[in-house]
Amino acid sequence: MIELDAATVMIQWATGGLFFLWVTTRRRQVGLGYGWLQRITFMIFGIIALVIAYYRGWVPVRDVANALMIITSGVALWVSYQRRSAGVAGQRALIERRSRRVAEMTGIDKAEERFDKDAPEFPPVLDLIPPIFGVVACIAGGIEAADPAWLGVARIVVGAFFLGAVSDAMLLGHWYLVQPGLGRAPLNELVKWTTLLWPFELLVLMLPTGMWSVLNGTIDDGFLGQLGWFWAASTVATIILLGVTIIILRGKEYSAVMAATGMLYLAILMAFSMDLIARATLRT
Repeated sequence: MIELDAATVMIQWATGGLFFLWVTTRRRQVGLGYGWLQRITFMIFGIIALVIAYYRGWVPVRDVANALMIITSGVALWVSYQRRSAGVAGQRALIERRSRRVAEMTGIDKAEERFDKDAPEFPPVLDLIPPIFGVVACIAGGIEAADPAWLGVARIVVGAFFLGAVSDAMLLGHWYLVQPGLGRAPLNELVKWTTLLWPFELLVLMLPTGMWSVLNGTIDDGFLGQLGWFWAASTVATIILLGVTIIILRGKEYSAVMAATGMLYLAILMAFSMDLIARATLRT
């Protein structure tokens, strides 16, 4: 059984989101603005967790680790902004290729956004530090919230990566509107990670005492069993939506990315239902 703590939920969401931000930034293809958006968003989640903890009671290790996650993410944000003139290698290369094509076709050297090639780039490794502190916070939150502790830790840590992957995939899908010409590889990677994490999320939620006990009636969900079956439907819908997203992204048209982003909206709703309904039903 596990206690559903809103502060821990916000921390796990921020942890997963910041980890998969690093998965994306390490490619050096997505513009710096995407990182700014992600870091600010998940720093706010961490701050909300601290406010909740202030009113509902501190969990010292969890909340100190969360504070360190916020601080190190803020440092990464500051360094990224300070080094914005360098852009990222992949984006610079794309703009240069486009400029050459325009010049070859028209004979006009079209003015494009320019970057300072001599300026130091943002080091993506800085994005790996915050989620390390976040995992520590998730482990501490799991130990505090659950009995047995190992199962609580497994559910919170796996849930963090699962929810982070699907959230980042949806946000990255929107970034294609800001950065036209960005290749599909970063988005495909996040969708595949979400799909790979789905069976692990299902496993930790089914381990006893888990959702199987709700589905067979051993645990009363308080809604005559309907909540358990809604969880089951959300679980199945999540993997179906991810499969459809993968198929859509095989299309070569730009509209395929937007259609896939729409599918990811629905996938987020189903993924959060899969995680949070289970934890609410199995709460102590």
